[in-house]
Amino acid sequence: MQTNKLFIMVVMFLAVLFSPRFILAGEPLTLEASIDIALKNSLVLNMAKEGTKSATALKKEAMTGFFPKFSTSYSYSRLNEAPFSRFQGLPAGPLYGMNGMEIPVGTEDNYNWIIEAKQPVFAGGAILANYQASRIGEEIARLEETAKFQDVIQDVKTAYFDILRAQAMEKVAAQSVEMLKAHRDVAENYFQVGMIPKNDLLYAEVELANGTQTRVTARNAVELARSRFNTVLKRPLSEPVDIVDLLAYHPFNTSFEECLNIARQSRPELKMSSLKAVQAGKYVRVAQGDYYPALSVVGNYSRFGDEASVSGSDYKDAESWYVMAAASWNFWEWGRTKFKVDAGKARANQAIDADKELNDQVVLEIKKAYLMLQETESRISVSQKLIEQAEENFRIAEERYKERVATSTEVLDAQTLLRRAKFEYVNALTEYNINDARLQRAMGTIRL
Repeated sequence: MQTNKLFIMVVMFLAVLFSPRFILAGEPLTLEASIDIALKNSLVLNMAKEGTKSATALKKEAMTGFFPKFSTSYSYSRLNEAPFSRFQGLPAGPLYGMNGMEIPVGTEDNYNWIIEAKQPVFAGGAILANYQASRIGEEIARLEETAKFQDVIQDVKTAYFDILRAQAMEKVAAQSVEMLKAHRDVAENYFQVGMIPKNDLLYAEVELANGTQTRVTARNAVELARSRFNTVLKRPLSEPVDIVDLLAYHPFNTSFEECLNIARQSRPELKMSSLKAVQAGKYVRVAQGDYYPALSVVGNYSRFGDEASVSGSDYKDAESWYVMAAASWNFWEWGRTKFKVDAGKARANQAIDADKELNDQVVLEIKKAYLMLQETESRISVSQKLIEQAEENFRIAEERYKERVATSTEVLDAQTLLRRAKFEYVNALTEYNINDARLQRAMGTIRL
């Protein structure tokens, strides 16, 4: 028995261990795992999913318009006296009454139970158009869910890369402080032996203090980026964050025209906008259905009785039924149907114009994201060259300072230039990855 329990525990442990969703305690969080957590916890995405459920329910509701409607009713009525028929012209007297002969034809107590079925046959196309509009609404809701899904992924990627940027900035700031400390120590030694004036030493100490403050600012930026990341993932604000460093340059070789073509095929908002225009047209058709008469077939079955069991009476059979074809037509309502149709056509025109406007906005959005991606791509190569030049400049300035042919100011200026070059490279690389995510979102192709 103990052996079986141990075997089951081992199997369960291995199943969890090798699950793709399993993350060991202390193991850095990957971008994919971060997106997975955000998608599970996103309230915006959950609202979109509820919207899809609602649209599906509305579609099913519209479908019921094709089917017969069944209804039933049970009623009881009490008359002040039993109904009768009076025959005039007969002699008055105790047998026939003062006004002639009276023959009972009903009872004082009357119970009725009715079951009715009504099948619509023709409604001017309104039932079909309403169903088609609801089906389009369901598709729009699904596309809305897809759009929110992509928004969450973009938010996670942006927050993720912001952490990597802040951490890289903190690392550069820490390296700068170490370099400033080394230079301050050299300057202090030179001052002790009288090789430099005190002002040079004070300048080195001030720059060290500034560098230390920069490192504090960079450390705070890291904490803020982590808090923002936890907010996107809907985790506690102070929960520790350790992520995998994947900040790298990946060339983007798709042309602008190709990006536009991809967006026209994949961008969920464009599909939604087009479907909304079609849906508005369907609702116009629903309103036009009131121009025509409504035809239906009605089947009725009823039971009657002078007792609650509706088992008949001495004057009427217990049951009856009939089948009826019925037509109804509101042929004059002071222009109500026309006004409703006109309002629907106006909304349809609005939807068509909104679709065109959105297409223009998407083209501009893709153009902006594409240009920003190209700009940051060029900044990466420029900043790489700038780092090479700044490192060589700092090396030369430091050697010249040790040989006493350069001043402390030249060394510190070279060190500042090197720090700024590294900051610019980190910024360019981070912005490139963020702009890449923005362009993917603009095209509707952003994925895990």
